[in-house]
Amino acid sequence: MENARKNPLVSVIIPTYNRGWIIKEALDSVLAQDYVNFELIVVDDGSTDNTHDILNSYQKNFLVLRQSNQGVSAARNRGLAAASGRFIAFLDSDDFWLPQKLSRQVDFFHSNPDALICQTEEIWIRNNVRVNPKKRHKKPSGMIFEPSLSLCLVSPSAVMIKRSLFEEVGLFDETLPACEDYDLWLRISCRHPVHLIDTPLIIKRGGHDDQLSAYPGLDKFRIKAIKNVIESGLLSTAQYQAAIKTLKEKCAIYASGCRKRGRIDEAKYYEKLVIGNG
Repeated sequence: MENARKNPLVSVIIPTYNRGWIIKEALDSVLAQDYVNFELIVVDDGSTDNTHDILNSYQKNFLVLRQSNQGVSAARNRGLAAASGRFIAFLDSDDFWLPQKLSRQVDFFHSNPDALICQTEEIWIRNNVRVNPKKRHKKPSGMIFEPSLSLCLVSPSAVMIKRSLFEEVGLFDETLPACEDYDLWLRISCRHPVHLIDTPLIIKRGGHDDQLSAYPGLDKFRIKAIKNVIESGLLSTAQYQAAIKTLKEKCAIYASGCRKRGRIDEAKYYEKLVIGNG
């Protein structure tokens, strides 16, 4: 690790906020990789628990950046600004990797030099119990934009990305408190194939209270992401039509929910959004 930090091929970025109860397993899984030419950057997004003590206990095994609480997008972007590797790999602090995760992806890029992004399959753990993803969650490989509109088919912890891709598509949107990864994957997948290594190399954990996926009203942020990519001018005719269709569906559902909860002005906004994109 010490030598790799001077000229790493891969930069691993872990954003974390008050995950002292679970982050150690994520850190150990990175340090136990069978691939060594990487740097590890942990961005502590203003934790107020024992995260600071846990990170300090590793001494100089990795770089720790600290900032006031600004959200996961700002934390990942801070890590990207500090990264020096040609490839970027993210790991959420409640997930962990199997030992071959980095080596398999580096091998993939060596064999596919034109590829810009790849992800691996994953094992899902919910409340300490392994669960099987439904058929609709099956990860496709290639041009995945259209199936990605309905639900997020890329996991931050599973990807490795050529750093140069961020110069083309931009960074994580710091105005989105959730669904920030969905927004990025749409911007990437409308232009480039997202490749899949069909082997589970990450353990993705859920069911705990502090997950962003538990954030209320997630469709509001997905709608913003779809609206942005529609207005980008990047979409093909087929992509545009698929995005409009999904936008209408999500707006109708979200507006209906707003009306049921008495948020009439908000409902009218999303109803007009459907008409405006008719």
